[in-house]
Amino acid sequence: MIRVLQVVNIMDRAGLETMLMNYYRNVDRSQVQFDFLTHRDTPGAYENEIKELGGKIYRAPRLYPQNYLRYFSFLSNFFDEHQEYKIVHSHIDTMSAFPLYAAKKAGIPNRIGHSHSSKLDLDFKLPIKYAAKLLMPYEANWYFACSQKAADFMYPGENVKIVHNAIDLTRFQYDNHKRNDIRNKLNLNGKFVIGHVGRFYYVKNQMFLLEIVNEIKKENTNVRLLLIGKGEDEEALRKKVEDLGLQENVIFLIDRSDVNDLYQAMDVFVMPSIFEGLPVVGVEAQANGLPCLFSNTISDEVLLTNRAEMMSLKCRPREWADKIMNMRREKSQDTRTQLAEKGYDIQIEAQKLQECYVQMYNSK
Repeated sequence: MIRVLQVVNIMDRAGLETMLMNYYRNVDRSQVQFDFLTHRDTPGAYENEIKELGGKIYRAPRLYPQNYLRYFSFLSNFFDEHQEYKIVHSHIDTMSAFPLYAAKKAGIPNRIGHSHSSKLDLDFKLPIKYAAKLLMPYEANWYFACSQKAADFMYPGENVKIVHNAIDLTRFQYDNHKRNDIRNKLNLNGKFVIGHVGRFYYVKNQMFLLEIVNEIKKENTNVRLLLIGKGEDEEALRKKVEDLGLQENVIFLIDRSDVNDLYQAMDVFVMPSIFEGLPVVGVEAQANGLPCLFSNTISDEVLLTNRAEMMSLKCRPREWADKIMNMRREKSQDTRTQLAEKGYDIQIEAQKLQECYVQMYNSK
């Protein structure tokens, strides 16, 4: 059996982590097994399932500048003790340069850098992230990305393999009975329901989404926004809801494991992100047949159905509101064949990734 070390921050319910779990559930685990090197002391939401599937979980020190000496000492000892790993697959964007450098130093032959974004995140580590980005082509020797835009950002000029953010298409298929059940439970009958799924963080731009809903409310008091996720901006978002008087219009659904069912309740899916690689939730929403409106800062590769559109963040909230009010769920639309043909059926794509791992393992 081949054991692949997946390097992540924390295995919570978020985009790249959900993508990883989709692949993990669908590879032949008698041939390829995933283990996880995380960078948080606290357990992630997926950890119990990982253990049930046979995966191991290791915890590295946080990747803070004051921890770097401790971090590299940890990884040096880790790879000395775990020589079973011939493939290290890192998902922490530009910061992947650090674990991949340690893997290279330890003589690990297959080092995959996986780009999930199209821009550097703005925080105190920005200069370090920029330097790490320059190092990535030297520390990795396999280059993966979720979209061409994410590939061009991380590895300009390199030969990059696009690994689609594939999903279980059947699990997200529209179901009218589920729709009625969820809308009853959430008291949404007769409401115009906008849906959004994502970490509560500035990149996802939920503050702007609240301004859009405030404009819609001026014409349709029955509007409801489902904010599904969790994150560090939750308190600020709740404060913004109060400031705008949207307490009756915004429903926070924190850290839900039933997101596939919650799509059923929506009329429109909206994602005004400041930047993205290619969001898994955008694929999920389209698999449900929802009309979707994305910001044009997201890769246009996310436009998988004829009901998905893009809009500029330079447009005012009023313009977004007008556009959204003209987008409504129509009769059910089965998009499974359409998405499978574009590479988003996890059963097919997991087999491809598995074959790629096997080829790597056997070639070096």
